[in-house]
Amino acid sequence: MGTGVIIAGAGPVGLMLAGELRLWGVDVVVCEQRAAPSGESRGVGFTRRAYEVFDQRGLLGGLGEIEIGNQGHFGGVRVDFDKLDDIHFGIRGVPQYRIEAMLEAWVTDLGASVERGYEVVDYRESDDGIVVVTEGPQGRSERTAQYLVGCDGGRSTVRRLAGIDFPGIPATRGMYVADIAGCDIRPRPVGERVPGGMVMAIRLEEGVDRIIIHPDGQPPRETGEVTFTEVADSWQRLTGQSVHDADVRWVSAFTNTTRQAAEYRRGRVLLSGDSTHIHVPAGAQGLSVGVQDAVNLGWKLAATVNGWAPEGLLDTYHSERHPVGQRLLRSTLAQSQLYLTGDEMEPVRSVMRELAQIPEAAHALAGMVSGLEVRYDVGASGHPLLGLRLRPDRELQLADGSRTKAVRLLHHGRGVLVDAGPSGEAGKLAAPWSDRVDVVAATWVPAEGATGQPALESVLVRPDGHIIWAAPDGGDVQEALRRWFGAAGANAQSRDPEAVTAAS
Repeated sequence: MGTGVIIAGAGPVGLMLAGELRLWGVDVVVCEQRAAPSGESRGVGFTRRAYEVFDQRGLLGGLGEIEIGNQGHFGGVRVDFDKLDDIHFGIRGVPQYRIEAMLEAWVTDLGASVERGYEVVDYRESDDGIVVVTEGPQGRSERTAQYLVGCDGGRSTVRRLAGIDFPGIPATRGMYVADIAGCDIRPRPVGERVPGGMVMAIRLEEGVDRIIIHPDGQPPRETGEVTFTEVADSWQRLTGQSVHDADVRWVSAFTNTTRQAAEYRRGRVLLSGDSTHIHVPAGAQGLSVGVQDAVNLGWKLAATVNGWAPEGLLDTYHSERHPVGQRLLRSTLAQSQLYLTGDEMEPVRSVMRELAQIPEAAHALAGMVSGLEVRYDVGASGHPLLGLRLRPDRELQLADGSRTKAVRLLHHGRGVLVDAGPSGEAGKLAAPWSDRVDVVAATWVPAEGATGQPALESVLVRPDGHIIWAAPDGGDVQEALRRWFGAAGANAQSRDPEAVTAAS
């Protein structure tokens, strides 16, 4: 039936999804409207959970040098990550174009086709597939697939064609952003309230800075078009510094429009990333949550295309990620109120600063931003780790005496059962699913100073890193295997692990 999956959009989300599908051998074509990468970077970093997602596939090395920030914030209220049990730090100074370049190299090595200059403009769906219409350099053409995924941004054509509602809150505030070189800009990575508004400055690379400006009362613009003179005038009014003579790399305007797709799936059409949720930029959460959307969807869609998905598996993409999107919008709306409202919000900021000194409150605020608080309903209960992600820094000692980190077990994009029991019984029970789940006999190395971490025994982990069974008290391991990986012996297709390792 032609291509397995057609993806509209070659941003970080579309490329991440393409890679996840290729790990399972699914034929993938990514159609990108732009003829070449733009070099623009709306995002300049990512959260801790996105860091872990890239690390799960062995991709961090492709980003080059990265800066880890141990100071975070929630709407400008500082949160000291170093004082928390879990690792909530974010990554700074990584422009989106570097992320896209890394991901495109990965997915093309895995065999995905990225076709630039092709825009998805229509589709026709049938019981056994979908015909996708594109406009490209040679005009209009049609191609068949089993599924179409819209990763084509907040103004998603795919979402519009599917008739999926995009309700939310229209813009009430306007902001400016510019990347400039040749100016001595004082770093303001968390942002600062100044008389008349809020300003932020982030170092992108040597000599190049991003400035973000929110003048109090700035009305929203219908488009992102703005002149640099307007931006420079606004910066000077709020900071007293002139940047009018800067070398301008990029300039735009944005708003606090907040919307979420009512459905993440309609038939053979799915949505991911900004096509499902848009919001005011805050803590690099948009790109980061979008990448997590892709990793949640990828293996489920691959299972469906390859024929081994248990009933209802693909529908869990919406049921799991739509609530995450709702929390994202709530969090960013709250942060924008704290960040961008005038002096009348200062009493609330003062209370929030006090709360952020309480470890439990700081942990909750940090988790909203970092993504580490996400827990899925995995159909079982009784163990405190069920539904949470497996901490990738947990260390294991393998049967041959060597040690490895948990994150390395996920490089192949398959399920993983860590059999830490003395009898090896869990591994034996999982053997009929060996085409989809790797069994690793190992023991957990105690984590130094990790008083807040529950003890680990045997665990079953999905390809996206979330725990779906744990011993003891986590239910029946074969029931968990059937629920998430289908019937035993279904002969799932996946790429050769050695080939995957080489590509990663």
